Amino acid sequence: MPTDGGDRLMGQRRRESNVHGWLILDKPVGLTSTQAVSRLKRLFGTRKAGHAGTLDPLASGCLPVAFGEATKTVPYVVDGLKVYRFAVRWGVETDTDDSEGKAVETSEIRPSDAEIDAALPRFVGLVEQVPPRYSAIKIAGERAYDLAREGEEVELKARQVEIIRLERVGPTANDETEFECECGKGTYVRAIARDLGRLLGSRGHIVALRRLAVGPFDEEDMIPLDKLEELCDRAPGQDDPCGENLADFLRPVETALDDIPALAISRSDATRLRNGQAVLLRGRDAPVLSGLAYATTQGQLVALVEADRGELHPKRVFNLPG
Repeated sequence: MPTDGGDRLMGQRRRESNVHGWLILDKPVGLTSTQAVSRLKRLFGTRKAGHAGTLDPLASGCLPVAFGEATKTVPYVVDGLKVYRFAVRWGVETDTDDSEGKAVETSEIRPSDAEIDAALPRFVGLVEQVPPRYSAIKIAGERAYDLAREGEEVELKARQVEIIRLERVGPTANDETEFECECGKGTYVRAIARDLGRLLGSRGHIVALRRLAVGPFDEEDMIPLDKLEELCDRAPGQDDPCGENLADFLRPVETALDDIPALAISRSDATRLRNGQAVLLRGRDAPVLSGLAYATTQGQLVALVEADRGELHPKRVFNLPG
């Protein structure tokens, strides 16, 4: 017969098994992405969670957090386009390319708005960008920021990134200019500020950074961390996780797969996919589809599949309750 401790453990496991989906956090300034996810794990009473796209402590905004089976869809959000709003202060370049670093170069030159606007097209399209010295890029197995903090000289190679849109937002004031940028995976906004400052002969660094969107998620989806914690403060049973009180804020796992075609299949075919077996779609109404898709049965996500001439091969199987 289970002890009281065993009952609590089983209850915790049951709660964890029911926490699946995406929460779009409005990350506050001052927390790392890892710290923010750790606080959400405690609130939801689960250990299985991950985020899509790291935000520096200086940055705020859209941090998509996946719980449970949603962690299997993280790569599809990470690869999505991102939108940032950021402010650059002219006249100083720092070793971190933001306001947390120390000054390494200064200039008395202050660019005009016309000069800034004329330079921006140089940063749009497929461009070569050298990541900041303080970045998560790995060099011989070590993170660049760890090497930089230890005083080692960090040499990072330029990488090709895609910047869809870069525009000035409002007039320059007090030596600061605000921008908005839409870009692809691997783009460093801090590097844009650094390189733009150099091009204009002024030097520059980021003083404020907010992410407005990641993949299918934007500002309308975001929930502030303090609001979630306030809801838990009001919830009964303060020694217990309050994930049930927060469940309404979770988005379905398949929300991350908006750009991928969906296929409805029978329950018997769903069982085959869950067992790792391929499924052949037959008949006049069978969809003509090739490439990646996701399969559902009775509205529930079953698997990510590779479709080839009517045959579905499971790539990632989801074990959702219900």
